[in-house]
Amino acid sequence: MDLFGGAALACAGLLAGAVNGVAGGGTLIAFPAMLAVGYPPVSANVASALATLPGYVGGLVGYRAELRRQLRAARVLAISSIAGATLGATMLLSLPPEGFAVVAPFLVLTAVAALALQGFVARRAGDRGRAPRPRAMQAAQLAVSAYGGYFSAGLGVMLLAALRTFKDDDLHELNALKGALSLLIGLVSGTCFIAFGPVEWGPVAVMSAAGLVGGRIGVRFARRLRPAVLNRLIIATGLVLSIALLLR
Repeated sequence: MDLFGGAALACAGLLAGAVNGVAGGGTLIAFPAMLAVGYPPVSANVASALATLPGYVGGLVGYRAELRRQLRAARVLAISSIAGATLGATMLLSLPPEGFAVVAPFLVLTAVAALALQGFVARRAGDRGRAPRPRAMQAAQLAVSAYGGYFSAGLGVMLLAALRTFKDDDLHELNALKGALSLLIGLVSGTCFIAFGPVEWGPVAVMSAAGLVGGRIGVRFARRLRPAVLNRLIIATGLVLSIALLLR
């Protein structure tokens, strides 16, 4: 990694951390940056997943008040997150990535559709007085966590879509919960990568340091937006992610 490559990865890490702080999807910035400076796909995927973790930490610092009100939900969803992340990371390390890359943009589009329609679904569910479905919520969390463990681009969008399907809470609180679960999923899959996969520590260090700053910047930006505006921004982010994945 030369000086130009290091500077490019630092900029990518800063932007990825900011995007993760707002809506998720920072890996889709870090991953192509790794490819652009010459790293092979699997190494780029692993390094970008590890490098975005500090961005989640920076985001949670900014959302610490909202996160305190979601600690119970975080504990409830932790086991599904750990199991799914372990499954996804195992798939990445043992199976060729081409097959999942084909369906990834369609999974992100599904998540965006779920997020866009969540308000309508919640209103209809409220009219019917539907009881909570904890098992369905755990199953959704398991599936999304497995996706994140395998290929984390779009994880934040998918997590937030799943959470909003089952929880009618303030969007900023759900964004904080999404950040905590994203961090947990990243830590579990990252542990698997460190133990069994190829890790390029130079790019990880550069993008991690920049991502920590970027995550705090992203949350400051998100907190100034009205929930409706933030919701539209998240949906737009998901659409951009899906198009980029299709082109890739």
